[in-house]
Amino acid sequence: MSVWLPSAPCTPGACVERSGSVTAVPRAVLRLLTVTAVLLAGITLLPVGRWIPAGAVRWWCRAVVRASGVRVRLSGATTPTGGVLLVANHISWLDIPLLAAVRPARMLAKSEIRRWPVAGWLTARSGALFIERDRLRALPDTVARIADALRGGAAVAVFPEGSTWCGRAQGHFRRAVFQAALDAGVPVQPVSLRYRLADGGSSTAPAFIGDDSLLTSVWRVVSARGLLAEVEVPAPVPPGSHPDRRTLARAAQSCACHGRTGEHTAG
Repeated sequence: MSVWLPSAPCTPGACVERSGSVTAVPRAVLRLLTVTAVLLAGITLLPVGRWIPAGAVRWWCRAVVRASGVRVRLSGATTPTGGVLLVANHISWLDIPLLAAVRPARMLAKSEIRRWPVAGWLTARSGALFIERDRLRALPDTVARIADALRGGAAVAVFPEGSTWCGRAQGHFRRAVFQAALDAGVPVQPVSLRYRLADGGSSTAPAFIGDDSLLTSVWRVVSARGLLAEVEVPAPVPPGSHPDRRTLARAAQSCACHGRTGEHTAG
């Protein structure tokens, strides 16, 4: 295994609480059917996706999360227009629509996702950039492709921890992808993602970690009660404010961990 293939110590057995019950099954099934319907509605529009307004895409992404039974609280700064590198901590499959709800972007995804049924096809059709995480020699080419997309005015979304964590623990932002923002001369937009319960306590139920299957994680989410996704958007890190990718990665992680502003709830 490559040293560039990070993994988290979090496991479903050690980190994830089970909040569902037998009485929750009918509600969970209804939520699962609703999520499927919302996803299918989006899939049918993929051929004309480039002409759909960004506001409609953000609404649809929030709808995916809401359909799963998770409320969304979005707070913070306005994301820059033009090329921008969006970076966030990584906990759940829900992170992807939540990040797109901040600003629709081309996702940097691991190459293994190409082989996933349905999800692989959807990811490729969305314009995602793929990274071969176990091939160190492929990293410079990936960084160059990200930089080209940024220069072209695209937003590119990355989870720099390189692995999902449970939410109570967090990894370090790997610095390689930040070179693309430096090369393209674009801002970095940190985003902080958290999942909480109705009483304000943190929740690990949405985590997609270790040997979890996607279906298991989805079922855990739709079975849960009172989940809230908090999406905080600190001020962007402007281009030229940091001399190298190491300090830029540290600054972005610090903003993602500590940024706090006023908030509003969507849904």
